[in-house]
Amino acid sequence: MAKIARLDRNLSAGHTGLVLFDALNGYLHPANPAKVQFLAERNILANLQKLLGGARKVGMTTFYPSGAHAPDGSDSVDRLTDTDMDLAPGGSVEKPIRPHFHAGSFSAEIAAEIAPIAGDVVVPKQRWSSFFQTNFDLQLRVRGIDTIVIAGGSTDVGVAGTIFAARDLDYGIVVVRDACYSSRGSNHDFFMDRVFPRMARVLSVDEAVSLMTR
Repeated sequence: MAKIARLDRNLSAGHTGLVLFDALNGYLHPANPAKVQFLAERNILANLQKLLGGARKVGMTTFYPSGAHAPDGSDSVDRLTDTDMDLAPGGSVEKPIRPHFHAGSFSAEIAAEIAPIAGDVVVPKQRWSSFFQTNFDLQLRVRGIDTIVIAGGSTDVGVAGTIFAARDLDYGIVVVRDACYSSRGSNHDFFMDRVFPRMARVLSVDEAVSLMTR
């Protein structure tokens, strides 16, 4: 019998935290009209607001792991990859993958519609995983939080990186399917159907909110 268990079905504010991953202007209010339409068709911002409203109603702390990359690229690494982030040609010596948004810019600010309030925690990060060389794990542990409810994007990049790390750190995990997104083909559905169910509960916004308690 395991000595540690994450078997409580309910999401009580005493041991659960909401994680809004990279909830930034650059992602939620993109300049690209196609991306604007993509997010609108999936009600992503509205779903994030509904999820956040449910968490706040029960007094749940919300965490905002947010890309905070240096404008001069000094905290990034250029490497060879087969494609760019959208699976198009790229990743070459001439065109390595680099962060799009930089600390101090409007694009790197948390979207006003779901901005933090007093008691919430912003976690600056420089890598895909919210846990890598940040104080996120500490911020969760000192509050007695052993379970996270995660939403945001991209599903197949930072959300996935964070969920893999959370699983290895023994957190209980709920991933909110209709409040996560990826515009890269079928990647979102692949992770929700084939990858995350082995590490987490995959719920809708309504299902997650219905389980939130004080």
